[in-house]
This record gives sequence, structure tokens and C-alpha cells, in this order.
Amino acid sequence: MEELIKVQVDGDYTYEVAPGTTVLELLQMHPPQNMPVVAAGINNLLKDLRTPLTTSCEVRLVNLASAEGMRIYHRSITMVLMRAVAEVLPGSTAVIQHTLGNGLYGEIHYDRPLRDRDIARVERQMRYIIEADEPFLHTVLNKEDAERLFTEAGQVDKIQLLKYLPGDEVAIYACGGYYDFCHGPMVPGTGCLKQFRLRFYLPGFILELPKTESPLEIPPYVEQGKLANIHFEAKKWANILKVNNVVSLNDMVTGGDVANLIRVSEAFHEKKIAQIADQIADNIDRIRIVLIAGPSSSGKTSFAQRLSTQLQVNGIRPVAISLDDYFVDREHTPRDENGNYDFESIRAIDIPLFNDHLIKLIQGEEIKLPYFNFKTGKREYHGERLKLGPADLLVVEGIHGLNDLLTGSIPKGRKFKIYVSALTQINLDNQNRIPTTDVRLLRRIARDQRCRGRSARETLAMWPSVRRGEEKNIFPFQESADVMFNSALPYELAVLKPIVEPHLKEIKPEHPEFAEAGRLLNLLRYIAPLGMDEVPLNSIVREFIGGSCFEGTVR
Repeated sequence: MEELIKVQVDGDYTYEVAPGTTVLELLQMHPPQNMPVVAAGINNLLKDLRTPLTTSCEVRLVNLASAEGMRIYHRSITMVLMRAVAEVLPGSTAVIQHTLGNGLYGEIHYDRPLRDRDIARVERQMRYIIEADEPFLHTVLNKEDAERLFTEAGQVDKIQLLKYLPGDEVAIYACGGYYDFCHGPMVPGTGCLKQFRLRFYLPGFILELPKTESPLEIPPYVEQGKLANIHFEAKKWANILKVNNVVSLNDMVTGGDVANLIRVSEAFHEKKIAQIADQIADNIDRIRIVLIAGPSSSGKTSFAQRLSTQLQVNGIRPVAISLDDYFVDREHTPRDENGNYDFESIRAIDIPLFNDHLIKLIQGEEIKLPYFNFKTGKREYHGERLKLGPADLLVVEGIHGLNDLLTGSIPKGRKFKIYVSALTQINLDNQNRIPTTDVRLLRRIARDQRCRGRSARETLAMWPSVRRGEEKNIFPFQESADVMFNSALPYELAVLKPIVEPHLKEIKPEHPEFAEAGRLLNLLRYIAPLGMDEVPLNSIVREFIGGSCFEGTVR
């Protein structure tokens, strides 16, 4: 008689099953209660539900209420979309460009302009595929067989990416006659993907998707015109530089053409920053405060320093004050739903004092500058005073800069608000974009390790909390910015790879962060590494990799 293996599910239930039992079969004994399960962590390795269990193990069920579960849902529905386009519009090429609102924006290149009826046909085909509940099948092929498979399917972008994949074998997912590299688990079958909406959005489409907060319904779409324009500019610039996917970046890195890419990319940044400074200078009679906000690791600090330089070129003396010094005393800090101090809440800032100081400074009065002691959790005064001169301009950097509650006493016409984020321009291939969030996370791992003595595992552990803070305190206000600045650089992933990769590899299978580390390592393995010697000292990416000429100029 075959010996049974023991499987512990979610740390609470233990089952004895035959070796080879799949997680999908296990779910028949341990059915999900409220939320659909889309994958499983098997000893901290994220796997699809068709994975057989061969030895005793711990299984963590991954549902749609988690970030990793929703990522799997998005990856799977995107593959269905790409397949449907290929079936409905043969000879066309669909490309996923970027996120927009609660969905993905993409375009279809065809022998004629796209029409709304084309998108309606694609959506009908998607629903037909989903109704059939076709399986996503995982297999491992040698590179020659994989190339033949992609060639027969007409998926040229996959063939180009193959040459940069290390090793002789490649993991593939198949759905019908459509194929993709394994960038992570897929749902077991298309029948799990009923929640979506596809609509025409000139000149392409938007695939509207559920979010983790409400995974069983599609939220109302919120137009983000300013963000869409920045994405459009990023796409246009990527086409000019001829770097719109990882293959083109790798070709430049390995072909020796990357130095020019770096110079032109950095010059573009400088030009945009100079334009923002000119815009402020043209309105300096009314603007008295510049507010800079953006999500974690978007490069706000380096941007603020470079903007200050350009303001000085215009005869304006920027005066920076730190929002950190206006924290309320620790015992008055609001707490989150878990009872922990919520330092990212706007109520953690002494808003009345901050506004009082802003009004006095704008009116030419002198203030006593506070200093927040992070060790004692108390505000202190060290005798430092501040008074603005006629050519002085206040510059405030912080996550709440776009929230008018922070500066409620200052008329809108007297403020100039800037939103900074790293909106990635390049994709892995036509189907798989590189999320902006992942680039920021890689930046933060590099900086935390170098500046704060924090391991990659610690950074990954705290990242979900950081993301929740961004969703609550930053993203809802981004469209209120007077101007947006895209801090992403098309070459930076190649520079980040050799710095971050060794730290991610230090994370062991017994650590909860192992699966997330594996996902990021899977992304980095497609990218050719690049040293940092060619990166200018004032580059925004230097804020994270080290060697910035601005280091030590801010608290």
C-alpha cells in the first residue's frame, strides 16, 4: 500500500493524501469559504493549483483578496485577451502598455484603424473562452522546441526574448493555441476569470479588472487624464530611443550602445525639470510654495534637489522645510486598524502648526523651526529660525503634498503641486508589462540595504504596508497635481539588477518573503546587467544605487 503524505493547509488543518494529489484535488477536501482560491504557496514556493504534491508539505492557499492572488488573476485574464485578439483579428499585434485607473491600457496594431466594434468582438470571444473553462497547462520545454512553438503561433516577441533567457530549458503556459512564458502561476482554468470589462479607449482599449479590496466586482472607472498624458509621453519617448521592451534594452547593453541611451535619457530628465522650473518662474508673483509628492522610491528627493538647481538658474532661491519635523508627538500619533502607529496618516502631521508657519513665512514673518527627534518621539526647538526673502520660494517634499488638507489655509493659486512617480516605459514582451511598482520596489531594496542596513527580506516584509499607505494617501490625489514628472529611466533595471539580485538570493525558502523574492528574481533573469560607471552623479537612480552628488544635502 502506498504511503500517504501529510499536508498542512493554512497552518490549521492537516490532511493525509496520496503522493501526486494536486492542490486542486486537495481543495475538494478543504473547500474555500468565501473567496476563490487561485494558487498555493507550497513550502513558500508559489505554484498553480494543478501542481502535484509529492512529499509532506505546508500549503498556503492564495485567494483573490491578496495582492499575489490578484496579480495571478490579471496575468491569466491578459493571456485570454491576447488569445482572443489573435483569434478575432488574425494578423494583428496586441500590446499591453500600462495600467490606467483600475485597468490595463493596450493597443492593437492592425491593417486598419481599430474600431469599437472590434473591441466588442474581442470581448465576446474572451467570454466564449471563459465559458468553456479551458485549462492553463504548464510545461517545460528546451529552447529549440519553445522557439518552434512560438514560431508556429506567430508570437515573434517571445522568440526574441528567448535568446536572453539563461539555461537550456524554459517554462511555458498554454491555453488553447496560445503560449506564454511562465512569469508565475496561472489560474487553473479560464472559468475562474468572469470578472472583467473590455472597452474601446482611443486609440486602443482598456481592460477593466477587479481590485483586492473588492475582488468579485469591477469598480467604476475613474478617468485619469493627466496620468494618461504622462504615459503617452513615456511611450513616445521610448519609441524615439528605440527602447520599448527588454529585448531592445538588452541589445543596447550587450551591443555597447548603452552610453548614448544613458546620456539622452538623463538629458530628457534635465529638460523636463528645467521646463517645470520655468513654469514656476513664469508665475512666481503668485506662487509662494512648491509641494512635491509621490509614492515610495519615486525619486522625490533627487528631483527636489535638481529642481532647486533649475530654480536658482531662474533667480529663485528655494528654501526647503521638512514635513518630518512637523510630526505630532509620538503619543498623539493616530493608530491603524491593527493598533500600530500610523505614521503615514495625514493626522500624524501637526496641520495647524504647519499652516500657521506657512502663513507667517509667506507674509514675511519669522518662525522658529521645529525639529522632530525620532528617538524620543518628541518635537524639539534648537533655536533655528527662518524668514523668507523676496526671492525665496518654499519647497516642501512629502507624501501628503497633494492633499489640500495639509495646506488648507493657503489659497490654491499660491501653491504649485508636483507629482513624481516612476512610470516604467518598457515591457518584457507584448503581453507582459513591467509594473511600475516592481521598479520602485527594486529601487527601495537597493537603497534600504545601502543606507538603512535593512535586508531585502525586511524591505519585502514591509512593502505591503507601504503600498496600502500609497493607495490611501497618495494615489487619490495625483490628478490634482499642476504637473507630473516621470522619474523612470529606460536603462535603470539593467543597473539595478547586479545590485539587488544577490540580496534577493539571500532569502531562504523558510522565509515568508521567499515567494516574492522568487517573482522578482524571475523578472530580473530576463535583463542583461549593467555597471553603474556610466550613470551621472546627479541621476535620480543614484539616489538608490549610491554615489549621488546630492547625498548629505538633506536630512
